[in-house]
Amino acid sequence: MVTPESELTEDERGGLELVRETGGIHQSEFWKELDVSSRKGSRIVESLADKGLIQREETVYEGHNTYHLTPAPRDLNFSLLMAGDMLSPFIGDEEVDPHSDAFSQWVMNLAYEE
Repeated sequence: MVTPESELTEDERGGLELVRETGGIHQSEFWKELDVSSRKGSRIVESLADKGLIQREETVYEGHNTYHLTPAPRDLNFSLLMAGDMLSPFIGDEEVDPHSDAFSQWVMNLAYEE
């Protein structure tokens, strides 16, 4: 179960923000960046992991056992990429031709939804 962020302590909010900003950080660096003791850093990590806000995976970093901390996947709303049952033509690596039939159809589907 994911705990709402409004219920976090100031230290937990700071730790969660650090993990999200970095996209992933080793626990051995986490507590140093937060300027807290390793013990307090471990408690913050454990609390955030228990609340479902971060994921923790065992790893070896600079020759020591530690954890790699990453943000937990959030519930994502993909509806903004859809027009009816069509996925946005802007998804993918290829360049989109604004004069193409696929693009025109997608825009028309957006217009008809409103």
